[in-house]
Amino acid sequence: MSIPSKILARALLPALLVVSAASCASHPAQDDSAKLALYRSHAGAPVQSFHFFGRLDSWTPLGDSAVAVWTRPREAWLLELDGTCNDLDFTPFIGLTSSAGTVSARFDKVLVRHTGGINLPCIIQSIRPLDVAALKAAERGERAASDQASGT
Repeated sequence: MSIPSKILARALLPALLVVSAASCASHPAQDDSAKLALYRSHAGAPVQSFHFFGRLDSWTPLGDSAVAVWTRPREAWLLELDGTCNDLDFTPFIGLTSSAGTVSARFDKVLVRHTGGINLPCIIQSIRPLDVAALKAAERGERAASDQASGT
């Protein structure tokens, strides 16, 4: 007795979709961990704080427990957070708390904008200055190597 192909397809399709979705979901995490490793390799020793005057030039999420923030075009900081910071990879906006123009480790927070305009705080565990020039050179090198490998 054979199973008609339509019935077999209906039975297997949900399983294939779950496997496909799981494999797609694993790639961003792998990319985040590689990107975080790159940023860590271009970060200096931890510092207690940095000056912040209320404006970020840009920011880059590095998974759900770290973010790089640019306070000036040539000044950036790697902020590692205490635990996971939900939706850090997906939020369009972040903010930083500060006191008298200073962001301090273990005291200040990254504020992640969630649906409905709610800002959820994520405590900054450590602050490390980034070597922006070296980081950008490494990223250009990675892109060139990737382009070469893909034949473009």
